[in-house]
Amino acid sequence: MSVRRGLLACVAVAAVLTTAACTSDSSSEPSPPTPTPTTTAPPEQLTFGVVGPRDVQRAFRATVDAWNLDPDHIDVEIQSWPTQAAMRSAIEAGASVPDVFMSSRRDLAWLLENSYTQPVDELLDDRGVQFGDTYSREALEAFSTADHLQCMPYGVTPTVIYYNKRLVNFDRMRARGLDVPDEDATSWSFDQFATAAEFASRPARGSKGVHIDPTIEGLSPFIQSGGGTVFDDPDQPKSLSFSSDSSKGALERTLELLRNPQVTLDESQLDERSAVAWFQRGKLGMIAGDRSLTPILRQKSNLDFDVMPMPRLDSSATVGDVTSLCMSAQTASTSLAADFMVHEISADWVGLVASTGYLQPANVEVALSDDFLEPGRKPEHAAFFNTSVRSMSVPPLIDTLPELEDAVAPSLEQLVYGVGVLDLDTLTTQIDDESKPVLDPESVSDSASPSESPSSE
Repeated sequence: MSVRRGLLACVAVAAVLTTAACTSDSSSEPSPPTPTPTTTAPPEQLTFGVVGPRDVQRAFRATVDAWNLDPDHIDVEIQSWPTQAAMRSAIEAGASVPDVFMSSRRDLAWLLENSYTQPVDELLDDRGVQFGDTYSREALEAFSTADHLQCMPYGVTPTVIYYNKRLVNFDRMRARGLDVPDEDATSWSFDQFATAAEFASRPARGSKGVHIDPTIEGLSPFIQSGGGTVFDDPDQPKSLSFSSDSSKGALERTLELLRNPQVTLDESQLDERSAVAWFQRGKLGMIAGDRSLTPILRQKSNLDFDVMPMPRLDSSATVGDVTSLCMSAQTASTSLAADFMVHEISADWVGLVASTGYLQPANVEVALSDDFLEPGRKPEHAAFFNTSVRSMSVPPLIDTLPELEDAVAPSLEQLVYGVGVLDLDTLTTQIDDESKPVLDPESVSDSASPSESPSSE
């Protein structure tokens, strides 16, 4: 039964009960006084939960201040956390869920399981929000479950390649006859990526060509681009699928580069400082990252960098996340919260937040505007962030991704940093087996043989 049909049924039942009371055999007794209709008083204020660095929080505060200036609006109070994990921890510890709050798609399973949110599609549609014209299909699908849009997409985070233009100098490479992308290219091959990594590796100057995190997220774009699959099922996975023939084929091609110690950062260098720090020092040619890395790199005024899409083995592929604005299921006024959400997703205010440099807007109009592209600032080819959304995939809707990464971390590090001959068959099978207790614990416990009890003498 739909919610709307259920409400109609309740109204019908109430009408029957009222009629029965009025026609019962009690005419000799005085009728009870008619109760005075009551109305629910609007809340004194709404709360807005935001996540991000200080510049982002300041931008959100400005959007809220603009809302609060209107005397016809109920005041909104900001509640802020530095990270999504910090907000989640606070809620799990007993903090109230804000009336409207930012959330990552990675937390959607947790939100739904605990009934923290309510769908927003009908509320926003009633207020004239144009979904299809303004938001990418990928962003909308990321928060669509049970035939409803659970939260409103706000930002997207496709992974791209950042490169140091002094170390990866396409003009010099072209002059040497090396295989490089054309000047107006919107993609590049894995072979061109490998050539760039080798060119940027200069032992005499202590520079390396590339770093890719040895994680599921780090390796996923290469597996998918090479025709492989990361999970055995895109919706309800029970295992990773690194050992499938197609995934192993993609990994074999990728690891030929990533296992080359002359080209990639080794574990001792990463113990000394992070890959981002090596890149900032001008000692690393390329690194994978999303838009939030841009303002961090801009802090180094002498660092000349740009971006390219993830390289293609066979087809374009990348990974990422979608952030959103969600509405609490316990908000005191759904209508007022929806009005405020419409304010926050308007192009002007999204543009203000995007101008901090951290946010890649899910709103296509803003993503194509100067607020996001920022002509004249690094990276020059910021449009590649937008084109990468079309090839972006998000992980399945599960709430155990951190545990999954932890479970397979040692094997993935062996996959990338191990020395000697790589036994790809054994190691990928091991990775898949290590994922099963996290993704499908029931089947693992069912398959475990019961221990035999010792026989008595």
